Order: sequence, then C-alpha cells, then structure tokens
Amino acid sequence: MAHPYITLNELAQELRPMAQGVEWFGSLSAEEQSDTLRLLAHFCIQARATAEDGPESIRRAGLRATHTPAVLIARGRIEQQLGKIARLTPRDERLKSFRLLIAVLAVADERRRERFCSDGCVHAWHHLG
Repeated sequence: MAHPYITLNELAQELRPMAQGVEWFGSLSAEEQSDTLRLLAHFCIQARATAEDGPESIRRAGLRATHTPAVLIARGRIEQQLGKIARLTPRDERLKSFRLLIAVLAVADERRRERFCSDGCVHAWHHLG
C-alpha cells in the first residue's frame, strides 16, 4: 500500500475503495492505528472541518448515531471532538473512528476544493488521480 498520507487522501477522495482502506487499517498494530487516527484528525483540521460536517460524515461512514464516534462528532467543538475520536482505544471503536474520520476529511476537503481550489491549486493531495 502507498504511503499513509496518500492512502488516506485516496480513501477520502474515493480513489481507493473503503473496503481496501478498512482492510489496510485492520492490518496495522494498535499503535499504528492510533497514529493513523491522530493523523486523520490533523488532516480534518487542516481541511477546515466544521461541526456542521458531522451529520453528513456519519451518514457517509455508515455509522449509527448511537455509535461512540458519531455521538462525539455531534457534540460540537470539532477540534476537541476529533481528538477524542482519535484517542478511542477499543478495537471496534478505532475502526468506526477510522471510517468516520475518513468521511469528515472527505466532506471538509470537498468544500475546501470548491471554495479555494476550484481554479486549480498546488496541493499535492488534490492531484492524486
């Protein structure tokens, strides 16, 4: 699999199937999974994720509103909640967190592309296809 930065952006841009991403994430050690979730949370912040991205992200991730990461993202104060989601430790919660953070990145980055990059940009992660 490609470098994690590329893989995560390809998943968010739907250039790589989520099933492949879930398989890759599942193959990582617990420490590598935690590092990946922290990286994803950072990417979401860089993409200017907002609390309003929560409902669409939950839908895209295929989570129920009662799943822990979904409950957290719905609480507002996005930067704090992204950090809490990235720090969830049970294995099944990490997988849900991974799916949700990929979806948050996708929603936020789509908006960023429309607003700031529609006339072209130099962001390497916007030129993966």
